[in-house]
Amino acid sequence: MTAKLVRPASLAAALLAWHLLTAADVRLWVRFDRFPGPLDVARELQRQLQHPQFYEDVAQSLVRILTGFALAAFLGIALGIAVARSKWAGNVLQPLFEVVRPIPAIALVPVAILLFPANEQGIVFITFVAAFFPILVSTRHAVRALPLVWEDAVRTLGGSRARVLAAVVLPGVLPGVFGGLSVGMGVAWICVISAEMISGDFGVGYRTWQAYTIVDYPGVLVGMITIGLLGWLTSGAVELAGRRATRWLPREQR
Repeated sequence: MTAKLVRPASLAAALLAWHLLTAADVRLWVRFDRFPGPLDVARELQRQLQHPQFYEDVAQSLVRILTGFALAAFLGIALGIAVARSKWAGNVLQPLFEVVRPIPAIALVPVAILLFPANEQGIVFITFVAAFFPILVSTRHAVRALPLVWEDAVRTLGGSRARVLAAVVLPGVLPGVFGGLSVGMGVAWICVISAEMISGDFGVGYRTWQAYTIVDYPGVLVGMITIGLLGWLTSGAVELAGRRATRWLPREQR
């Protein structure tokens, strides 16, 4: 059976199991007697799609995630290369990064509230921090993994440091960089939704939490499904960009 059939079949099987468990009010180790079924969620999704509020929340979350992710990608790649190639930059910046990196980005919500006057800026900051460190670390490791013989070859031919950076470092680190970008996008979605639930006024995360507070469980699941689809689409876009940017790499025959 080909992948084109297996993938939709797995989703259909999961939906069928969900429907059967909720329709039968199964109560074993977990309770499905109060859990909304797929038909309830579908009706709630259809209702929300008819209101502009749904699209405004999606747009707000996308603006936040793309703004924070773009800043994290730019600074994470630039500083990752600098830390890996410059002893001075490594000595100055690496200790700071290693101290801050283990702190969960969502734990910085109180800091964001103190630093930024508007919730919007604070949520973008949380998203930026969440995506920054996976991108930074993957870029740093990718630079350090480059064979020294490549740089030596360019230097032997009279290439400058700028030439080495443009012809060796930047192309060579692309696979590792896009791996970090993919991880960073996933982590950023986790944190932006959490930040919206805590301090947001709009967005998919805020609307999902609001549905929970009024015991609208179909609305909660609509929010969860929306978050999953948005995360899948944005991560897929990053992976597609990575495949196109590294199409010069040899591929294994399938």
